[in-house]
Amino acid sequence: MSGETLHLTITTPTNMLVDQEDVVALRAEDRSGGFGILPGHTEFLTALPASVVRWHTRGGRTRYCAVQGGLMTVEGGTRIAIACRRGMTGEDLEDLEAQVEALRTSEEEAGRRARVEQMRLHARAVRQLIRYLRPGRPGGAEQPMRPSDIS
Repeated sequence: MSGETLHLTITTPTNMLVDQEDVVALRAEDRSGGFGILPGHTEFLTALPASVVRWHTRGGRTRYCAVQGGLMTVEGGTRIAIACRRGMTGEDLEDLEAQVEALRTSEEEAGRRARVEQMRLHARAVRQLIRYLRPGRPGGAEQPMRPSDIS
């Protein structure tokens, strides 16, 4: 491999999706926005949201891979490694972008459900504490001291 290309690997926990040695440019996005990687890039580490990674080969071909979140590293200016939960390569950019949008929507909905459940659990815990601390109730706290009880 020459210094004019990058070696790209994209893996999931169970699969090697991409192992390509003739990459001349890569485009991806993280939470701060889109960015590009060229040969000689400095060391780099970032978290990728659900998105489509694009790269160009030395032969002029453009390739795509939809990833469901992941971690991307650039090492030595010659190696890019992406480890993702799930991913899918394809030739149709519009189809992959539609799948990524569905993944993002699904992740947002799961996050909303988790926040609602967390609020329910919190409210239940607060109600139980109030019941426990309410004076005069069975199992409640002792009656609070009055100033006349001190003398």
